[in-house]
Amino acid sequence: MSRYLEIHATHPQLRLIRQAAEVLHAGGVIVYPTDSGYALGCHIGDKESLDRIRRIRQVDKNHNFTLICRDLSEIAVYSKVSNSHYRILKAHTPGAYTFILKATREVPKRLQHPKRRTIGIRVPDHPVTRETLDVLDQPLMSTSLILPGQDAPLADPAEIRELLGHQVDMVIDSGLCAPLPTTVVDLTADYPALIRVGGGDISWINP
Repeated sequence: MSRYLEIHATHPQLRLIRQAAEVLHAGGVIVYPTDSGYALGCHIGDKESLDRIRRIRQVDKNHNFTLICRDLSEIAVYSKVSNSHYRILKAHTPGAYTFILKATREVPKRLQHPKRRTIGIRVPDHPVTRETLDVLDQPLMSTSLILPGQDAPLADPAEIRELLGHQVDMVIDSGLCAPLPTTVVDLTADYPALIRVGGGDISWINP
């Protein structure tokens, strides 16, 4: 059975955040809260953990994972950010968005889109996630916790524990999360392209 941590949603306990970071550094898979439902996360360089997440989600090797970053400076390490991209990212992070950008050499090829060499980038607006990233001191490899046959992330940690308690190493309970996926925006062309409507406002994106 996985470890189960109850971490305060707005005032995360640092000692518990450190336990989550230790599990990630050791190659574990965790369930953690975001501003758009719960997500599965692992260490960026751990292929075995990534494969475990694929099995839980029942997705193939072409499934796009997301790098969960702390801020704009970290985004620029792992993706190619133009001046126009920078302005968009600054205006809409942190928040419930995933941005598709061209990956840099810092991103392992197995994490990139196999043909386009892109990566999804996200800066969540959730205190537990942000504290975890600070302690981890690097991005988190992640995907929304959407189980096969579902179209929205799981939002209830008690349900998650019941369903996945034997498939992950840790479940972080920070209460109910908004059950909406992120809004996905492609920034690889001249203008932002809306890929999926989710929790982030889309009024700034030209149709």
